[in-house]
Amino acid sequence: MERLLWTARRCHARCPQLCIPSRKVIALFFVTYVCDRFGRKTAMMVGALTCVAFAIMQAVSQNLETFIAARAILGFFTSFLAQPSPILITELAYPTHRGKLTALYNTSFYLGGIIAAWCTYGTFKIDSTWSWRIPSLLQGALPFIQLLAVYFLPESPRWLVAHGRREEARKILATYHAGGDANAPLVNFEMAEIEGALTHEADAMSQNSWLELVRTPANRKRTLIAVIVGWFAQWNGINLVSYYLVLVLNTIGITAAKEQTLINGLLQISNWLAAIFVGAMLVDRLGRRTLFLLSTCGMFVSYIIWTALSASFDSTRSPTTGKAIVGFVFITFFFYAIAWAPLLQAYTVEIFPYTLRSRGVSVMYVSTFVGLVVGNQVNPIAMKNIGWKYYIVFCCILACLIVVIWFLFPETKGHTLEEIQAIFEGTSHGALHAGKLDDIEHGRLDQDGKKDKKVGQVELA
Repeated sequence: MERLLWTARRCHARCPQLCIPSRKVIALFFVTYVCDRFGRKTAMMVGALTCVAFAIMQAVSQNLETFIAARAILGFFTSFLAQPSPILITELAYPTHRGKLTALYNTSFYLGGIIAAWCTYGTFKIDSTWSWRIPSLLQGALPFIQLLAVYFLPESPRWLVAHGRREEARKILATYHAGGDANAPLVNFEMAEIEGALTHEADAMSQNSWLELVRTPANRKRTLIAVIVGWFAQWNGINLVSYYLVLVLNTIGITAAKEQTLINGLLQISNWLAAIFVGAMLVDRLGRRTLFLLSTCGMFVSYIIWTALSASFDSTRSPTTGKAIVGFVFITFFFYAIAWAPLLQAYTVEIFPYTLRSRGVSVMYVSTFVGLVVGNQVNPIAMKNIGWKYYIVFCCILACLIVVIWFLFPETKGHTLEEIQAIFEGTSHGALHAGKLDDIEHGRLDQDGKKDKKVGQVELA
């Protein structure tokens, strides 16, 4: 049992970096099929149920083989929660709330990090198997809540229309977007948008082939953006600090466990607040592209200063310089949190049309996980051999990334999901053009999707 205790602790540290990402990648191909064929809710229910089951299995393990098997399968099924969740939020949200709600989704990553960090810190000192059984069991706590709550969640109206269940879709839109009025102008407009877009996609796109992602110039651009967003969410320098914060702190002279834990805890809290109030809450005011540029430019400047300070500390070992470096760790994370955290899923989800949405999100996740695994292998070796000089690599990466965002990333704020197609393809295949989203929100649309000041404001459900 002592061997299992030691190994379990080690697995908790290494599995997120090596084991889980590889299984997540494999799972994405399965969850994409389930999400498109059986619905977004079904995929989420499968994920929640299995995560609860295998978290319990891991917690009650009596031998190493059972522990590792449960850990591996749990990692596989987490994709059944991660992939369909932002898709369902995007497709279900009230039109003018879509950006904020989907951006808020991934900010909860920091909340999970806060809970996990303090939980494992508190239980690690327990001199029994409960030091790893408690964290293992808590992995199933939130999926259990999701399993109960998802039952009351409506299915995506777009998925329902795509599967011929138009009346169910209309009822959901009426209930949640128009206070129960099935004939409200907003509901009629949304139904026309959805049906028009899906009719075009059925004629123009393969419903199942992954090659559709690269068949047309518009789809190739979407897929390239998804790959870039996923990969550079890990390779913009933040992965180096987030997974090896202790190593970074050791290089600047902060070695006490108490100080390192405090810094990590405060960092997670500040990241969470920045992602919510500067990122997600301003996503529609500033725009996706602007946030990406602001975030990456801020990281670029911070990284340059951080690198210079690290070089100075390496030769002087000045405590003042060390404290300044810690300050720029917070600043760098702040700029990361305002865009790369909330927009990782939110931007990817909305640039793909319905038919390709699940596959597009899966491509983004695959790119993210591959970048994570590569970073986990390369970063510790580079840090060990060249130390602070490795930061220069990320200064160069961030400079190139700014140029890529400027020329490749289009702005999508102020458009419905169906209208965003026109940004990539030049024409919209939804209903007649609606204009800006404030016209939709305030009901200034007649039955044909044209502006009509006589139409009253649509009340929120």
